Amino acid sequence: MILHGTMKVNEQGHLEIGGCDTVQLATDFGTPLIVYDVRLIRQRARSFIDTFKKAGVKAQVAYASKAFSSIAMLQLANEEGLSLDVVSGGELYTAIKANYPVEKIHFHGNNKSIEEMEMALDYNVGCFVVDNFYELNILHDLATQKRKKVNILLRVTPGIEAHTHDYILTGQEDSKFGFDLTSGQADQALKLANSLSNYNVLGLHCHIGSQIFETTGFKLAIQKIFTDIKKWKTQLSYEPSVVNVGGGFGIRYTESDKPLQPEEYVNAIIHEVKTHVNENNLTMPEIWIEPGRSLVGDAGTTIYRIGSSKEIPGIRKYVAVDGGMSDNIRPALYQAKYEAIIANKAKQSKEELVSIAGKACETGDMLIWDLPIAKTEPGDLLAVFCTGAYGYSMASNYNRLPRPAVVFVENGKAKLVIRRETYEDLIKLDLPIYEVVNQD
Repeated sequence: MILHGTMKVNEQGHLEIGGCDTVQLATDFGTPLIVYDVRLIRQRARSFIDTFKKAGVKAQVAYASKAFSSIAMLQLANEEGLSLDVVSGGELYTAIKANYPVEKIHFHGNNKSIEEMEMALDYNVGCFVVDNFYELNILHDLATQKRKKVNILLRVTPGIEAHTHDYILTGQEDSKFGFDLTSGQADQALKLANSLSNYNVLGLHCHIGSQIFETTGFKLAIQKIFTDIKKWKTQLSYEPSVVNVGGGFGIRYTESDKPLQPEEYVNAIIHEVKTHVNENNLTMPEIWIEPGRSLVGDAGTTIYRIGSSKEIPGIRKYVAVDGGMSDNIRPALYQAKYEAIIANKAKQSKEELVSIAGKACETGDMLIWDLPIAKTEPGDLLAVFCTGAYGYSMASNYNRLPRPAVVFVENGKAKLVIRRETYEDLIKLDLPIYEVVNQD
């Protein structure tokens, strides 16, 4: 079992994060509770940014906010000098409310609505990542109407498959995202974009997948992209000023995961880009990357309270917690695996093998199968590690379960950044078909 970031076991035998006792956090804020280690997020952001600086390479490191978006999180990202990726009007609105510098916002998405494009134009976002011919034409029409010159990247699919879960592959030719390089779609898109007067075509964007543990996929994608860039320089007199190679940098969820350090990913990307620039006598572009999970994933820990249990002799012991797929859909959706400990018994030996069940009325609501753990009792606190990415952001109110609270911890202080939903919150959008007699 690896403790992440500032985690440690204190003298009381309790798990501590950011100098805060998780048992006290559960008392103060209730459970389920998602706890973010702010120092770890800061360290990761600086690792990415500083590696580019040390190499003397102009770059933007953009936080992929779909991993976890909240006003406080975006304020933290801005404080650390990150740019920002948003993929919807809602994520953009959150960024605006967080007072994010609009020139550092990149607007992604494969089906941006007209309303979303207008909203982004009105806010003067720094860049659109254009995904398809429909958007390429519509966005330009809107920009022309608003008399605005728009910075764009063209998203391309280089035909590189990362070795990861099929549901989160994005770089292969058969993808809902981007202009395909192999078929010539990217050629057509670039010619069209360069012919449209209200576009400033900064360059290209690609993303080959997620939870990637090696650099080979990035190198191959860069190789494919620069093959076309060389051709475009000759045929179209075009060289990109920006090459965005996306994100997907992996983190450690369990002992079977072997991620690289941020510096290793970045240095490999820089080396590959420089190699092709020098070989083909090209202008060195600005390199953009988009870490999301690798910034916040292992910085997040979910604290649950244990309730019921069920033992099937000779088969399995189920231990149920007060959350589950409503706050973390990844085990059900991706078969994601996690590690966990009893936060209030962190020093005790592992005496049981249990499977952690959620409280949703779904057989598939299982968080962890076959977890070695200290002997459990009702009221114990289960700390599930590395839940900081795609947990809260994919949470739902299935079974009308309120979404959990979120706290940031740093230097012994805890700050509530998302309050726990109430039952009143659950019905605030409901409209009756007839007057309801108050049952309170």
